[in-house]
Amino acid sequence: MMEITFDKPYWEDGEIREFDPSHDDAEYVWHRDPEDREIEILAGEGWQFQVHKCFPWLLKVGMVFDIKENEYHRLIKGDAPLKWRVYKHGNSS
Repeated sequence: MMEITFDKPYWEDGEIREFDPSHDDAEYVWHRDPEDREIEILAGEGWQFQVHKCFPWLLKVGMVFDIKENEYHRLIKGDAPLKWRVYKHGNSS
């Protein structure tokens, strides 16, 4: 069942999230997550990912990367919908 996630620029269906490039840039804000996550890029074009104090990098289909617990990060929107699978690894503290 697809879940509408209010106040967030994505749709969620289990581990799959889809980000819509028609959302305002202001909706893609710096934030932190409460647990470690592994991200796998399934679809999308032109999207970038940025970790605090680092340059953004272009997301490509097939990429897998980690987001550490409480690490500030953000998405920079692209041209086509971004779809990724998120694996949450629980709270490490």
